[in-house]
Amino acid sequence: MTYKYFLFYALVCILIGCNKDIRLDKIKGERLEINDSLVGVQDIEDFIKPYREHVNKDLDSVLAYSVETYSKTDGELNTAIGNFMADAVLEMSNPVFKSRTGKNIDIVMLNHGGIRSILSKGDVTARTAYQLMPFDNSVVVTELKGKSVKNLVKYLQQAKRAHPVSGVSIKLDKDYKLIEAKVNSETIDDNKMYYVATNDYLYNGGDNMSFFRDSDTLHVLDYRIRSLLIDYFTKHDTINAAMDDRFIKIN
Repeated sequence: MTYKYFLFYALVCILIGCNKDIRLDKIKGERLEINDSLVGVQDIEDFIKPYREHVNKDLDSVLAYSVETYSKTDGELNTAIGNFMADAVLEMSNPVFKSRTGKNIDIVMLNHGGIRSILSKGDVTARTAYQLMPFDNSVVVTELKGKSVKNLVKYLQQAKRAHPVSGVSIKLDKDYKLIEAKVNSETIDDNKMYYVATNDYLYNGGDNMSFFRDSDTLHVLDYRIRSLLIDYFTKHDTINAAMDDRFIKIN
């Protein structure tokens, strides 16, 4: 029994002795540069190689051909590449939306800053879609009354920027004052419900597009814009985008 008491006493002393006030005194950092001088692990490289080759083959398979090089800086209020992207979202998303709701998408609105690359003349691949849209943004459709659609038009009018749109036509005068705004060639009705497709980032207030939240009704299509572009390229063997009069300023 004495031996057991001794062990218990020793354990208590150790625990009390370890219960000290330990404080962080100093942090020391060291910069480790990652560059080409770092040697790879061959076993890992050999393991990854077939997967990398498979992914690159898929990404670089030719899906379509672009007749020109298109950039988001080509126009003031609408650009060929922006029109192409908005029209692609309308064309590829509408069948999905209609199959679920029986309704058609009236308007598409994206953002100028969301176009992250040029569309180069020549072969178009899946990699092209990743370059244009590297983010995981997906298409959503919200229901907006005409009054809110007019707020969308007002936003475009004040932004004076080539945000990609489809289904809507807007004419401004030389001072950027509104002359005319229509949806599907018809004057906007304040009380009519319009179905507006955008991406989840903009619906949640990105680029200060707060008008999307005027409605609580949201249809999530589970369709990433990047995947949509790949499907569009697969469907259309030639990309021949153009600027038009969907959003213009008349001097």
